[in-house]
Amino acid sequence: MIGIVDYGVGNLFSIARSLEYLAIERVISNDWHVLENCDQILLPGVGAFADAMQHLRDAKLVEAIQQLANQGKPLLGICLGMQLLFEESQEFGRHQGLGLIGGKVVSMKETFKQKQHDLKVPHIGWNALDLKKDSPLIHPLQSKDQVYYVHSFYATDCKEHIVATSTYGIEVPGIVQNKNIFGAQFHPEKSGQVGLKILKAFSEVTG
Repeated sequence: MIGIVDYGVGNLFSIARSLEYLAIERVISNDWHVLENCDQILLPGVGAFADAMQHLRDAKLVEAIQQLANQGKPLLGICLGMQLLFEESQEFGRHQGLGLIGGKVVSMKETFKQKQHDLKVPHIGWNALDLKKDSPLIHPLQSKDQVYYVHSFYATDCKEHIVATSTYGIEVPGIVQNKNIFGAQFHPEKSGQVGLKILKAFSEVTG
């Protein structure tokens, strides 16, 4: 059973439909006791980092997620949900994240300006994954499999946790892992069969 964290931010039902297609049991909840009894936790997210963290605080889910993660519960953050796993974000100021993966989240636009890259932000579209190191999430994948991104910020200072990257002017961490904590910057639920393979692989990760 995968518990999808409901904190008012994220396309919960697209993810739930993908899991339903895979015949994976799932529940959408913001109840600590429900999530505690799930085998895996999925943290979605769209929008701004600070707003998302405030929603988590309002739902009294920050410490709950941290505790479940520290107990070894497999956790997957998707898109903004992945960014929330890091120590901080520099999106419209500096904001503290969940601190489950070392590193920070920075502006793609600012990086492009510094490097004089003339590329559109947000980064929207299909990009190939370059597989960097072993992880349960990529066991069913092949190098250069395509996934779908929609984001304006990306993770840095997290080299030791990078599982796969995509190139869009810069090397973007696409999949990260710190023990039982996983993140996907792209949207598996919008990434066709490749995304479904990733969700299926996550459902088989045990704590």
